[in-house]
Amino acid sequence: MQNIKGTYDYFGREQAVRQKVQAVLRGLFELYAFEPMETTLLNELELLTSKYAGGDEILREMYQLTDQGGRTLGLRYDLTIPFAKVIALNPGIRFPYKRYEIGKVFRDGPVKKGRLREFLQCDADVAGIAGPQAEAELMQLAAEVFRRLDIPIVLRWNNRRFLGEILAAAGVPAEDSLSVMLTLDKLAKVGLPGVLAELRDKGLTEQAVLAISGLLESENADFSTLAERYGLGGQPGALEVQALQQLIEATGLSRVCSFDPFLSRGLSFYTGTVYEIFDATGSYTSSLGGGGRYDNIIGKLVGRDDINVPTVGISFGMESIMALLGERPVQAADSGVLLIPVGETMPQALTAAAVLRNAGIRVNVDTGTRRLKKILAAASAKGIRYCLLAGEDEAALGKLRLRDMMLETEQMVTVEEALKWIKSAAGPEDALPGISAD
Repeated sequence: MQNIKGTYDYFGREQAVRQKVQAVLRGLFELYAFEPMETTLLNELELLTSKYAGGDEILREMYQLTDQGGRTLGLRYDLTIPFAKVIALNPGIRFPYKRYEIGKVFRDGPVKKGRLREFLQCDADVAGIAGPQAEAELMQLAAEVFRRLDIPIVLRWNNRRFLGEILAAAGVPAEDSLSVMLTLDKLAKVGLPGVLAELRDKGLTEQAVLAISGLLESENADFSTLAERYGLGGQPGALEVQALQQLIEATGLSRVCSFDPFLSRGLSFYTGTVYEIFDATGSYTSSLGGGGRYDNIIGKLVGRDDINVPTVGISFGMESIMALLGERPVQAADSGVLLIPVGETMPQALTAAAVLRNAGIRVNVDTGTRRLKKILAAASAKGIRYCLLAGEDEAALGKLRLRDMMLETEQMVTVEEALKWIKSAAGPEDALPGISAD
């Protein structure tokens, strides 16, 4: 009996950390006025394999199945396509519409650190805003998420329309533009020689390959230099870059955002701005999140040219975030109060526990079958500060014995007095180092 490769069960300390991270994300999604959504795991294969969906590379990793009715289905490989389906199927949704979703996705791809076959994605999407406002707000969201997680980041961003304009000026035919972009996206993985070899395999002219090589080797590949070199100042993509760049500088995002003119991301449905998030220290090289604009894809996915919804989104990679946080020392989560029945006092113990729980105190009721000395030693090892003993003598008086494990003191109290004592002595809920409580 074993788990399938690339799948894991989470419990104990690791699950506690995962829930803390999700709580940070969910809290910020709500703070930015995103509404929660839950989409289907199973989808029609035709939707997932649409030419407007993930593209050939990701489709090779999709899990496919057939149900008892003979329908061909697939497990979702991201949260974007199911979201697009929801928008297309519900014409009554009012725009702009902001949603978030935290859920499992599945990819039958190579397994490595931070890349699994069954993993959690945490997405936020904005539908109905065409300008750079939505991108800037998602960048602000990302910066705040990682500030609270105490992870220094660099958010690399680009615009696919602008990259297409550069490639056209370099001699790349329009029909090859997307394919070339996806090859350029492999630069960090295969290096310049690998990229150039793949471009030649695609049948590009040697002149175009040399022009792209010069671009990639250029030391001055910032937006202004490229726009001036190729005379792109008034082109749509260049104007989009300029508008977003102004917002980034005006909002202080330039401290974490870095323009990368060759970034395109691997998914084929992006149409404009794209961005990817990395650990600024360089100690962890996999992406921590990413996203971009996918205008007009919603209508095309369902064959409706009349549905024209500008949309942009961002996804946070839980497994990559966990791979980073997992190497840090972590405080134990708040272990609450241990209530120990001594003798035949389980009814009194459960009654007292209910009172404390109703007041928001976390309570674990011991079985009372072990020796008291061992129970207290185990409680001390877990960092439990307060133990409440419900002995027969205490029960007869309607009281409990409150033991402070840190101060090594004991006193007889009613459950109401115990509640006041615990609440007055308790500080803020224990937090993980690197996860802010604000």
